[in-house]
Amino acid sequence: MTAASQSVRGRAPRKALALGFGLVVFVVLIGLGTWQVERLAWKEGLIETIDGRMNAAPLPLAEVEKQYAASNDVDYVAVTLNGSFLHTGERHFFTTWDGQTGYSVYTPLRLADGRFVFVNRGFVPYEMKDPAKRTQGEVTGDIAITGLARNPLPGKPSMMVPDNDLAKNIFYWKDRDAMAATAGLPVGSVVLPFFVDAGKSPNPGGLPVGGTTMVDLPNNHLQYALTWYGLAAALVGVVAVWLLKNRKAG
Repeated sequence: MTAASQSVRGRAPRKALALGFGLVVFVVLIGLGTWQVERLAWKEGLIETIDGRMNAAPLPLAEVEKQYAASNDVDYVAVTLNGSFLHTGERHFFTTWDGQTGYSVYTPLRLADGRFVFVNRGFVPYEMKDPAKRTQGEVTGDIAITGLARNPLPGKPSMMVPDNDLAKNIFYWKDRDAMAATAGLPVGSVVLPFFVDAGKSPNPGGLPVGGTTMVDLPNNHLQYALTWYGLAAALVGVVAVWLLKNRKAG
């Protein structure tokens, strides 16, 4: 056997191994691209659902309750309700709005049947956390509210999020149970399982600033899909060039 033939036979296993590895990588890249296409369809459907809910005629609270009981999902459903605020139970969620640091004010709203629902009345700047500085906004009596229902969080969203500081009434994540337990509600009070974000109707004195619901659903899945498919195509090109060179060398 000549040295040349031995060299060719020695290259054959390495060539097969390289082709096998390339095939595995190609399948993975195509799989990732296809997964992103599926995610794109899911995200577009979610955006369409949210847009439809937010722009639909507001439902009475009772109808939203039925929907939540059936599906545990009323996120961004437009709702209308009546009740009176228990301002002493304000809970403060640390957030930013329009470039300012401050708090979203979650206030228990007592419904006609004695139950409560926490209403995000809107944003107050950091220095206006103390309700005594914005007494004009503490409206009394029966109030009609139009806003958006929001699902509760199943738990702390991330280890990176700080623990809620209940002693200082500073919430870094919206823990409905902790809000209810620390708001000074009457013993045995029933609290609805979801929140309501109040709409843009101005409050006396201008605070809290209502209508601060943010919908942030980045949709980059098409870009990601094209990236993965592009890498797969580039891999095919590289392998084709490599095979051509090896053929000429053989």
